[in-house]
Formats: sequence, structure tokens, C-alpha cells
Amino acid sequence: MHSSPSGQASGLALGLDLGSSGARLALAGPGRTGVEQLWEAAIPYPGPFTQPDSWRQALIDLLARLPPPWRRRVGAIAIAGTSGTLLVCRPDGSLLGGSLAEALPYHLAFPSHQARAAALVGGFGPAASASGSLARALELLQRSRHGSSPAQPWLRHQADWLMGWLLGDWRWGEEGNNLRLGWNLQGQCWSGELGHQSWAAALPQICASGSVVGQLGAEAAASLQLPADCRVVAGSTDANAGVLAAATEPSDGISVLGTSLVLKQFVAAPLNGPGLSCHRVDGRWLLGGASNAGAGILRRFFNDDQIASLSRQIDPARPTGLNLRPLLASGERFPVDDPTLQPILEPRPVGDSHYLQALLEGLTAIELAGWKRLRQLGAPAVQRVISIGGGARNPQWRQLRQRALGVPVLNRPQCTAARGMALLALRALEPAAATKGV
Repeated sequence: MHSSPSGQASGLALGLDLGSSGARLALAGPGRTGVEQLWEAAIPYPGPFTQPDSWRQALIDLLARLPPPWRRRVGAIAIAGTSGTLLVCRPDGSLLGGSLAEALPYHLAFPSHQARAAALVGGFGPAASASGSLARALELLQRSRHGSSPAQPWLRHQADWLMGWLLGDWRWGEEGNNLRLGWNLQGQCWSGELGHQSWAAALPQICASGSVVGQLGAEAAASLQLPADCRVVAGSTDANAGVLAAATEPSDGISVLGTSLVLKQFVAAPLNGPGLSCHRVDGRWLLGGASNAGAGILRRFFNDDQIASLSRQIDPARPTGLNLRPLLASGERFPVDDPTLQPILEPRPVGDSHYLQALLEGLTAIELAGWKRLRQLGAPAVQRVISIGGGARNPQWRQLRQRALGVPVLNRPQCTAARGMALLALRALEPAAATKGV
């Protein structure tokens, strides 16, 4: 293990993004013209996405690829996770047995728990939805009561569980990741009656995004071969991390074109509505909504090489006339909150390029409806859309979206969530960096 005290002074920082299909790690530090990204790598998970050990092993495998001279200079690390992926664990971070050893992913909805979730938080906010983390939490707690665990398990989101492993302390939960569980960011408390439940001890102690929660624990420092004084920084959700990486103007909208489609824009004051979340990022309120649809549906039918090749055959000026609803499964979160909404993936044209275009048109229609929904709820009209995520590499999709949205659309695929987390971690090395707390 490298335990040189020079880690923080050296000014290098790591950002990890736990995506739905794999993990990505970025390294940033000071350069001749300001902050520079020095290194980035991505790998698929070594096991199923729902298995937390896959997230931890992916981080270990990625760190093994980082050249040792850089590894020895890392002073801070921050993690972004998929918003809403939730698990139960013991206070020491260990997982329960059977099905409780796996996380419930962000896209799973539990309509049977929606009424209870809404009642607990007062009927509004992202935690009141059937697809919110609170509904998943109620499901996990119900399952754990039928198991053999003698103690009350803890509820932790994906990024928070892995942050706990870094620290050797699983008490903490980052504020943005816990909005869907019922954290009231404005009031700095758990919403409604959540804090008075018999299982309230399962909820994490909340820390602010960007705050320094502590230093690496001995196990993580040894496993990752990082300096023992490396700071662990509370991260954010994957979509927020991507926004941090993008150089945006106040009137910009941000579309995250990943496995899921996420829309974000900065607003003057928080707004509430079904399927909405409002985060505090970089000192500003960031409004957003996440669809269950996204670029993930494309890989059900085509691989990446096929998507690139078929996209070049698309003429954005000639619509297919099909009205597909490219959901991966039943249920939608935003722009409509409907756990029973069904995918529409047919009819399928004979030509694969036409089918790909129809899927992209369907995703574009969802995006357009999302921006309109944000307007209806009080957000200002966006004057430009910045695209980040894997889908931002597709120029034909950009043209389809620009025609539909009626504003300039710019693709910035290099603005990854991992880069955003590296930049956030780097700020924690500044002399005035915040300590843990809300």
C-alpha cells in the first residue's frame, strides 16, 4: 500500500461512474492551462449489474490499469451511481443472503407500494412514485422481514454502498442519491413521516455532494493501491455527474443519452411534480426527469457497430411515420409517471436502418415531451440542448432531435459522468474544501 502523505498535495483526483452496463474511471489534475483530464478507462462489470460485488470488483480492476506513478499521487475520489438502484446491507456493509444479496435496479417499479410511499412523504416528490427508491425500499424491507436476518438492515443506494466500502464505514448517504428515498433537500430532513418509522434507523446519515466524508479505510487502500490519506468525497447521481463535466450556459438544457434518457436544466428555485427531482449542484438548483426509455433499447436489436453503420443510412429529413414507444419494459417515470405504460416496438420495417430510425424518432418524441413537461411545471424554455452520454456520439440522432426540438443541439460525448466526478473530487483538494455534513 502506498501511504505517502503527498497524496493530497499532488492534486490528482479520481472519478468513478457506475453505469448500468459497466464502470468508467477518470483521472484529473492541474495542467498548464487549468484542469486537465489525464486518463480514462471503462470496462463491463465482471458479474451482473444487480450484484454489488460486481461494482467493487470493477473499481479494483480499473485501478489496476492506472499507471502506478499516477496512482501514488491520487488525493481524492468520488463516485456517481445510477439514481435509484437500492440494496439492503448490514451495518458493516455485508450483504444479506438469497435474493437480498442483490440490488433492486433503478428502473424497477413497485405499484403495490406506491400508496404507502406517497403517504409517508406527504404525497409529492420523487419518493412518492411507484418507481421511486422509497417503493423499492418498502419492497426490500418487506422481503427482509421474511428472511433470517436478526437485525434491522440498512438501506443504501449504489454509490453510497461503494463509498461505504472505500471508507470502511457505511453510515453515509449522499444527498442527491437519496432524493428518491425521501430526503428533503430544501428542509434538510427526511420527508413527512419517514424519520418516525420503526425502520428509520435503516436510513443513511446524509452528507452534501462534494463534501469530504473521510479518508480511505485500510481494506480499500490496500485493495486499490491508493495512498492511505486519499480523501473520499461524496459524489452524486450519474446524470448530475455528467452535467458537472459539461460547460453549460444558464439557458441550456442537458440531455443525458445513456441507457436511460435523462433531461436536466438549472432553475432559479426548486420545482415539484411527478417524476421530477431537484438537486443542488455546484451551488445551483438542477431540475431533472429520467425516462425508463433510452439508448439501451437500441442494443436489444443492434450492436454498436451496426448502430453506427445503420445510422449513416438515415435521412433525418424523411420521417418513417411510425410512432414507436421504445421502452425496455412496461412502466414509465417521466415525462409521464405510469408504471403500467407499455412499450410499442412494432411494426418493424423490413429495412434495419428504417427500424433504427423509428426507434430514434420514438426516443426523440419522449425527449420533446419531457422538455414540454418541464415547461408546464414552471421551468424556463431552454435555448440550446447539450447532449452527453453514449448517444451523443450519433450525429444522425442529433439531427433528428434538433429538427424536433427546434433549438440548437450540441453533442459533447467527452463529458462523461466519470470526468464530472473527477472534477468534483479535485475541488475537495482545495484549501477551503467542505467537510462532511449537510
